[in-house]
Amino acid sequence: MSRFVAYVALCRAILLGRLALTLAAVGVGIRVVDDSWQTVGTLVVITVATTVQVTVLSRWPAVIRWRLCFLAVDAALMITVLVLSRGGVAFFCYAAGFAALTGALLGTRALPLWIVNAGLGLAVAAQLLRAEGTDAADSMAAPFVLAFPMIDIVSGYGAAVVTAALARYLDASVAAVAAAHHSAAASERARLARELHDSVAKTLRGVSFAAVALPSLLRRQPDLAEELASTVSAGADTAIREAHELLSALRRDALDRPLPEYLRQACRIWSERTGIPVRLAVTAVEPTPAVRYELAQILNEALENVARHANATLVQVGLHERKGDVVMTIQDDGVGFALPGELTALSNAGSFGIIGMTERAQAVGGTLRLDSGSRAGTAVVAQVPLSAVTDAATNRSGGW
Repeated sequence: MSRFVAYVALCRAILLGRLALTLAAVGVGIRVVDDSWQTVGTLVVITVATTVQVTVLSRWPAVIRWRLCFLAVDAALMITVLVLSRGGVAFFCYAAGFAALTGALLGTRALPLWIVNAGLGLAVAAQLLRAEGTDAADSMAAPFVLAFPMIDIVSGYGAAVVTAALARYLDASVAAVAAAHHSAAASERARLARELHDSVAKTLRGVSFAAVALPSLLRRQPDLAEELASTVSAGADTAIREAHELLSALRRDALDRPLPEYLRQACRIWSERTGIPVRLAVTAVEPTPAVRYELAQILNEALENVARHANATLVQVGLHERKGDVVMTIQDDGVGFALPGELTALSNAGSFGIIGMTERAQAVGGTLRLDSGSRAGTAVVAQVPLSAVTDAATNRSGGW
């Protein structure tokens, strides 16, 4: 369909170009012709015919599918111009445009038409020279007059080459867009697989291990088996919750919106739900889809941590660019906490939120820094390259 639209646009351009060329060429010498009114009438006919052709192509572009019929109508108009202009400059300009039109619609297959067109032009040129007399035929102008019909072949071949180049460009563009769509789909699948691995899959793996040990414990240690059964049940509930959170996150991840707009909406929804006001200071920064997804998830996790643990009365969210990096800050005025020396301490304590945020920043080539203290609030600062290109399998392989 894109190639068809391009052909229609190219044909309109050829028709309008032929009209402009004819008007310019004939208008220059209109004062030196014997019958100026005849010349004006010819120009009027050409203008009306071109207007009708362009209008038809614009309103009903499907007519271009009947190429031979369209060219037959244009050939009839060319003969009409030949009769009206009595072989004048208007005819030669119109004939060159007809050759270009055949080249655009038929390609090099229009070579026989170019030859016939050039032969007709040579016959008209020879007749004009004979009509002017022997002196005119032997003058310096004769070679130029006889060379006019050769322009038909040049115009037709040039139009065929341009059309073929345009077709190759359109095919390459369509292939590039298709490749981009396939790449985006593959990236989306990899992202979803990573999210499932980092949340639901690990929880279900733990439930599976506990379920395998449950039968033997039932026989030997019923009390421990009862406790383990509760653990299995709690793990299943956790897996359901994680799956629900994952689906909710995927729904929130609208990549067709600018990142600042997403941050505003996410903060507004969170503030309405928790009653904690959010003050935003965001600039027009638009990173790659992978970066913006991870930043969005870091924001969501940080806000949830504030709602659960901070006892804050105000949250400030900032987004800006710094030396090729995008920097996002989430700061609250809550109670804060004492930061451990290593992230493994958080893992041992069952606090995976900060670890997840850190891994998300690292997944797109960035870093995450936490500043917190008792009664001093907490600041989460994520700094990521603006145009980070990552491989999810490389950056986030394995587990904790």
